[in-house]
Amino acid sequence: MFKVIALSSLVMTLSTISNASEFKIQFDWSGLKLCTSGNPNRVSNPQFVISGLPEGTEYVQFKLVDRDVPGYNHGGGTVKISADGKVPSDAFKYKSPCPPNGSHKYQWTATAKNKKGWGAKKLGIAKATRKYPE
Repeated sequence: MFKVIALSSLVMTLSTISNASEFKIQFDWSGLKLCTSGNPNRVSNPQFVISGLPEGTEYVQFKLVDRDVPGYNHGGGTVKISADGKVPSDAFKYKSPCPPNGSHKYQWTATAKNKKGWGAKKLGIAKATRKYPE
């Protein structure tokens, strides 16, 4: 009996991991004005394409981190997700990538949530990283 319960638990865990790994985001820097002064501009978000959203997702929260200077707050935003999984440019404003010397790696993190605001449940996390400028 213990083996059956343990096996059932393992299958459920693997199923959850499999579903979580399908949640993905894609973006590019198209249309972003070149900035290499170290003084970021307040700009519109890039267009995101999202796939494999966890069941029950109503909102996705985005946050940008400079992997070379992780303490700098570039901000992000929270959007109600559409059925097609696309987040258009201009859904929120953030501080643009703007490395002072060379290029840096930037990572967008998308957190799927069941609702907006206090008490929202995190349903999954997806990340995408690109250099800027490329």
